[in-house]
Amino acid sequence: MNQVVRNFLCLVCMAALAGCGALNFFGKKDEPTNPDATADRLFKEAKDSLNSGDYARSIKLFENFESKYPYGAQAQQSILDGAWANYKIAEYPVAVSGAERFIKLYPTHQNVDYAHYLKGLALFGDELGLFKFLANEDISERDPKARREAYGAFKELVEKYPNSGYTNDARQRMQHLHNSLADYDVHVARYYFNRGAYVAAVNRAQLALTTYPDAPATRDALRLLSEGYAALGQTQLAQDTNRVLARTHPSAVAPATEKPWWKLW
Repeated sequence: MNQVVRNFLCLVCMAALAGCGALNFFGKKDEPTNPDATADRLFKEAKDSLNSGDYARSIKLFENFESKYPYGAQAQQSILDGAWANYKIAEYPVAVSGAERFIKLYPTHQNVDYAHYLKGLALFGDELGLFKFLANEDISERDPKARREAYGAFKELVEKYPNSGYTNDARQRMQHLHNSLADYDVHVARYYFNRGAYVAAVNRAQLALTTYPDAPATRDALRLLSEGYAALGQTQLAQDTNRVLARTHPSAVAPATEKPWWKLW
């Protein structure tokens, strides 16, 4: 290759490099050459949005992060953080799905107990929070499906991870759900009783007593059972139930030999 050709090629290369520099100068940004640096930046942005309470934005950022970097500790944390963000904006089914996906993918992860706990919270939908009541609405009258599933999720956490930091709170929520489910069965029994379906009322009251024997609702269940037996003409059973009621809840006794209140009219 002669000197003229070499000089020409050098000029071409220099022009190409100058062109690249000009593009950079006029606003084109180079991507970081270290992919880990890019991942860290995106993950931090998502975490900052979550911590600042911008849950909707954090959800999108976590989803974007996981699509680009599906492996590693940050990707795993993105699933949990995304589920928590969905829980905070009341997207409960999405939060449950995220928690379940984490449990399935990483059953031995150090934070899997939190995933079980979050699943329980999202299943319940925080209808009451812990020991709070909804204004103008009785939780015992609502569909109990979510509460049963939430109870099951918390129970799994307590049984599998008894030493977890979330276990004590899960136990308290289980007790609350237990009592609420008992209230629901008594509510259904009362519904049947008020409509004259005494057999159905007796059966549902018995179910509440056998399923939730230690719940506060046992008092009302026993009284309904006694009144149901009386309405069916089962005087002996009504008296036997009243004796149990007298031993456990003396102030709630309604003598079964008296004429029931619904017949006074």
